[in-house]
This record gives sequence, structure tokens and C-alpha cells, in this order.
Amino acid sequence: MNKKCLTIVMLTALSQTACITTLPDFGQGGLAERSPNNYRTVNANEPLGPEHGLRFELELVSRHLDILILEGAELCFPATVVQAKHREIRITRQLDGNLDYAAASDLLIQRQLLMRLEHQLDYVKQQAVCEIPLANTHNQFDGHGNHDDHQRTEDLFSHLSDLLNADNQFAHDSAEINPKYIARLAQAAQILIKNKDITLQVTGYADDTGNNEYNQRLSKQRAQKVARYLKLLGINASRLSINAVGETQAPYEGTEPQVRLVNRTVKIELSDSIATNVASKPNVFQQIK
Repeated sequence: MNKKCLTIVMLTALSQTACITTLPDFGQGGLAERSPNNYRTVNANEPLGPEHGLRFELELVSRHLDILILEGAELCFPATVVQAKHREIRITRQLDGNLDYAAASDLLIQRQLLMRLEHQLDYVKQQAVCEIPLANTHNQFDGHGNHDDHQRTEDLFSHLSDLLNADNQFAHDSAEINPKYIARLAQAAQILIKNKDITLQVTGYADDTGNNEYNQRLSKQRAQKVARYLKLLGINASRLSINAVGETQAPYEGTEPQVRLVNRTVKIELSDSIATNVASKPNVFQQIK
């Protein structure tokens, strides 16, 4: 067999055995987000451990969120639902990476968020503050353009959340903002100026170096600095609230340099105008019990 024939045979064999693998788009979280059941499974003769309880808890909160969406939560509180979906994805990835403490912490936050969302949804339905189409109790959308409107809203909140919660780490013992984060704040501000119903809660964090009192002040300074930039970029102060938790509620546990870096951060949560109004009413939860 001459060289030309050998080359043709080899190419033919390769073409028959090759396969095409499609990966999620960049920035979409990888395969862990596309396959929610890929974290640890229970094998035969394997003792059950805390991680299996966390997995079961994730399944419960996931179903809770599904029910609230079917009841209209996504139409009345799209920002809250987007945040809940993002946190659910993060918990899945934490369990896949054996980050049990981080997953447990986020599960507690998720459970509280869903309970608050349930109370708010009950209240707006009773008070007719947010009109939910009757068909929504059976289908997520009524098939007359609501899906497109909802998708645009969800995409908007998702994009804003990504802009406001990346490159948001701080140097050690500093409240100076990362220049990359300033650029992200500027991009987000242009969108927020056109969507005046969105409010923001800015929460500052600190790592575990230094004493608690100092870290509390430092985390507040970080939140204040971010809020100040947003105001300079055109966001009305009435749309901003500031919170600081110091090192007491650090996102991750550990003393490694990389862990301390991600704990020196500011996180921004988005809220809808309806959610803000409901939360500001006195004794709302007592009224709906």
C-alpha cells in the first residue's frame, strides 16, 4: 500500500471514530449547571453522610421554588426568583466540589429567601397588588406574549447580577474598589438608570484577619464606597440600602489566601419595586397568617 492510500485509510478511520462534544457557552457555569444530578450519588453499601442530607435538602428547596414559580412568583418578583435560581446552581456546584460547609450555608439562605418569597406572594395575591393570569396556575405562561416579556425580565436581572457581583474583591485592609469592578458598576448603572423600579442592597464583607469590630467597620466602608460610586453614576440614593456583616457571615470558611480574598467582597442583591413595597409594610407576615 503506498503512502497516499495509507493516508486515505487513516483519515477515513478518524472520521468514523470522531465525535463532537458541545460545551455550554462561556460564563454559563460549565457542565455542573447543565446536569443538576451530577453531584455525589449514593452507592451500594455506602454509609450515608452529611452530604447526602444536603443533597436531599437541595431537592426540597428546588421543588419549593418550582411551586412558587407555578403560582406566579416569577411574574411578580422576577429579581428574587433569578437570585434563587442562581443560588440553586451555586449550591449544586458546591456539592459537586465537596464544599459541604459552603453548601449548607447557602441552603440556609435559600430556605429563608423562599419562605420570604412565599409570604410576599401570598400577600400580593390577597391585596391584588400583582395581577397573576389565571392560566398561570396551570402553565408558567399564558401563551400570548408573556413568555417573551418574562424572558426579557429574567435576562435583565441575570445580566445585572453578573455585572454587579464579579470582580468585586478588595485588597487586604482596603476599601478601594478594583478598577475592573468600577467598569462593571458603570455598565450596570446605565441599565439601572433605564429601569427605575429596581432597588439594590449592598452588603459588605471582610475576611477573618483582625478583630471583629474593625472588620465590621471595614466591611461597611466597602459597601459605602460601592454605593457612593453607584450614586455618582446616576443611581438615586433612595434605591440603595447598605448592610455590613464583617467577618461574621463570610461567604466561605477557611484561612487560605484564596479563601480570604473571596471573603473580602461586596455583594449586591436586586429587588423589584413590588418586593420592596411589600417588605416595607408593617406586620405584613402577621397579616397573611
